[in-house]
Amino acid sequence: MNINRRRFLSQSLAASAGLAGLPSLAGVRPSKEKYRVGIIGCGRMGQYFAEVYRALPDTELVAIAEWNPERRKIVGERFGVKALFKDVNAMLKEVVPDLAAVITPSKYMKEAVIACAEAGVKGVSTDKPMAARLADADAMVEACRKRGVVFGGGNLQRAMPEIQEAGQRLNAGAYGQPLGMAVHGFGGEISGGGCQHISVLRLFAGAEVEEVMAWAGPPEALRQKDDKGLNVNALFRMSRGPDCQVFGLTQPYGTRQLSGVDVWSEDTLVRWKWAKPEIYQGTDGSGSRRLIDPGYRPFSWRRILDQVPGLRKGDDYLVASIRSFVDAVRTGSELWISGQDLRQALEVAIACKVSALRGNRPVKLPLKDRALALYPRPYRWLGGDATENPQSTDDAAGGIL
Repeated sequence: MNINRRRFLSQSLAASAGLAGLPSLAGVRPSKEKYRVGIIGCGRMGQYFAEVYRALPDTELVAIAEWNPERRKIVGERFGVKALFKDVNAMLKEVVPDLAAVITPSKYMKEAVIACAEAGVKGVSTDKPMAARLADADAMVEACRKRGVVFGGGNLQRAMPEIQEAGQRLNAGAYGQPLGMAVHGFGGEISGGGCQHISVLRLFAGAEVEEVMAWAGPPEALRQKDDKGLNVNALFRMSRGPDCQVFGLTQPYGTRQLSGVDVWSEDTLVRWKWAKPEIYQGTDGSGSRRLIDPGYRPFSWRRILDQVPGLRKGDDYLVASIRSFVDAVRTGSELWISGQDLRQALEVAIACKVSALRGNRPVKLPLKDRALALYPRPYRWLGGDATENPQSTDDAAGGIL
């Protein structure tokens, strides 16, 4: 069947009213008033965050907390920040910023997020995975909720503008009723990189994972405390819409291997594979799916990538995540990636392991036992310095990330 262009246009126009009420994709005009920003943990990823905050017109870096004294001094000089501290507690005694980016290893995120929330910071963001123990993730979310603090979720592809727009179109019904969903390549580190899959799936589905039945291996990886090398096949029952099939390994896709999220309706497939989502609609003469031009709207803050030499062109979702976070603090707009998103992804990952360990028994979410935990790989849990992958002082000084 050839693509029915008239049908596609009518579907898109019909959905436009729904899109109009959803979060802006163009960004909010910045205020002349600058938000004061503190970076807590200024290793490689913390420096990426610092570069973006330095480039935005309505934020300024005022404080850095970094436990490594040599890097603390070098990075402070690089960014022109004089308020330098060993840790978050020392920082908050002297400087309470408007915004705080907690980019420590996962082991130390809970303390820093809660300390910032209790000190009166207006917005706190962190990164993946936010914790190992589900109760610790709960404590961070609750501390921010209780004090009205905006809790952002950091550097995930869910914040890519094109992924946000594809999700908005799906939820507005632009492509019809979803008939199926699949996750590919959900393995290796399901609490770390797996956060990406679950966060995009939840956005595309407009739903939560409410039950998991999982098969995981190899056996030695399933017995470990961390998720290194753990591959998961599963069936996710969603709170609405079709079930989602999960494949632990990547799948053949032409000459490559497919990893990401698929959602399909009667004649449309939306496919995210670690880049802008592809849209297939109708078929070509051979009966294969036809790739169409999605016509995504431009992201007005993409220019930041051209202004910051240390950023890669693929870091648009980091810029978008931070821009969304700043706008949410200032205007109350919706976060493109939140701390709640990170908690949900961790909970799904834990449920997968629990189901596999119980002989593939279905596990309902939310989990009743909040003491359950799944540790990320050591480089995420403890950081590069503690796992023999430190950043050199030359790299920290020169912006080579």
